[in-house]
Amino acid sequence: MTASTTNDQVGTGTAEEIAGDRVGAIETRGIEPVPDEERHGHASQMFWTWFAANISILGLPLGATLVAFRGLDIWQAILVAVIGSVGSFALVGILSLAGKKGGAPALTLSRAVFGQRGNAGPTLISWLSRVGWETISTTTAAYALLALFQWIFGWHQNTVLTVVSLLVFIGCTLLISGLGHATIMWINKWATVVFGVLNLIVMGFLVATVDWDKVLGVHAGPVSSVVAGVGFIAAGTGIGWANAGADYARYLPRSIPGGRLVTASAFGAGIPLVLLISLGSLLSAGDSTLASASDPVAAINGMLPSWMAVPYLIAAFGGLLMSNHLSTYSAGLTMLTLGLRVRRHWAVTVDVVLMFLGGIYFMLIAKDFYGPFSTFLTLLAVPISAWVGVILVDSARGRGYDAKALMDTSRASRYWYSGGFHLPAVAAWAAAIVMGLLFTEASTSADDVWFAGPWAHTWLGDNGLGWAISMAVGALVYAVFGRRPSLAPEPPEVPGAPAREAAGAGR
Repeated sequence: MTASTTNDQVGTGTAEEIAGDRVGAIETRGIEPVPDEERHGHASQMFWTWFAANISILGLPLGATLVAFRGLDIWQAILVAVIGSVGSFALVGILSLAGKKGGAPALTLSRAVFGQRGNAGPTLISWLSRVGWETISTTTAAYALLALFQWIFGWHQNTVLTVVSLLVFIGCTLLISGLGHATIMWINKWATVVFGVLNLIVMGFLVATVDWDKVLGVHAGPVSSVVAGVGFIAAGTGIGWANAGADYARYLPRSIPGGRLVTASAFGAGIPLVLLISLGSLLSAGDSTLASASDPVAAINGMLPSWMAVPYLIAAFGGLLMSNHLSTYSAGLTMLTLGLRVRRHWAVTVDVVLMFLGGIYFMLIAKDFYGPFSTFLTLLAVPISAWVGVILVDSARGRGYDAKALMDTSRASRYWYSGGFHLPAVAAWAAAIVMGLLFTEASTSADDVWFAGPWAHTWLGDNGLGWAISMAVGALVYAVFGRRPSLAPEPPEVPGAPAREAAGAGR
């Protein structure tokens, strides 16, 4: 065993501990591939996973934006919601097939494509993406909890209560994410049913507030706006989860048909997203305030009867928690892939501390909620999409995974390539980022432009499609210059002792 491999063995547990993927028990597995004899579960788990991730109220402002700022009518908005959300999560399902095949988290498997050192860039970007999404969810949930405190106890928002609200939500997130995979899968199914029903009740009352005359009086937007709307919804939904799909499929048996995973992912996310985005579009057609609200929780609450406040706020809090614990779990795995040498649950703890600090910034320092939110989405969607383009081509070529080489970060690793970099993949990723950014503008307002590419005000740039260009360029460049990968050895190497000896950091 090499010295570097040994360094990756922080927190190594017994075989019994590693196999202990049980509800209510702390998951002891880190990023090391799951052996075949420890695989379990069904394709339906992906349905519940992505349903849970998308029942939060953040879908409503997305739909409101389609009408208020994109100029679509309700029928166009519904079409955009279907194509953008179902299509983007079908892509998440396709990318999750690598997890079923290789048994490891998405960014750990990415080592085989980019090289042990070359993978650091995509992994860092993915981690930043997860932390950003967590901060958005945490901030929104804290607003919901503050409103709940005010309704029940009459307590008005102040600095202390804001901090308490953040800590309550983060504590709930840490409890679920810290326990790990089995608990998350169980929570996803049953809590989704509870919060899903609550959301349906709330949505029913929101529909009653719709001004149907104004909705039906909205004129259809141009086809170009529909195309741009699809890109906007895809970037705000599935693309944000594209680098996490394999994290939740890695425990599934190899024998599960890939088509079932793709279908389960697409419809699991698509059902709640289409409903929420469509409703947000309906609400905005009658009143555009939701699309620009600095506190979306309060804006939606104001549309409901006063007696609906408590069930609505509970539904909002629970839906955001379902999304956040998934994001936090993936962020912990991504930190371990970056090289943080602690047990997995401690990686999650580090992540929630950063989440708390981000929430403090959004709620007590920053004055604009959706400005930083949209800017964050715009910038990180480009490098993530570039990674997706490269990974899709690599997977289509029949990539196999060597469990031992994935965890061996030494020069002896099969995935060391040239100085730790697989140059065709790294070059394709870099070229795709540059091309995507040429068409991208990131700003919180007309007077606060963070970044603007030279072609940001062409049609593609104005409609926020820099991420799509990035994905296409990454796939094209890697397809031309990347060689077909050789297949990794099949079991017994994956489930056997050598793979366990190369077990990775952070268990």
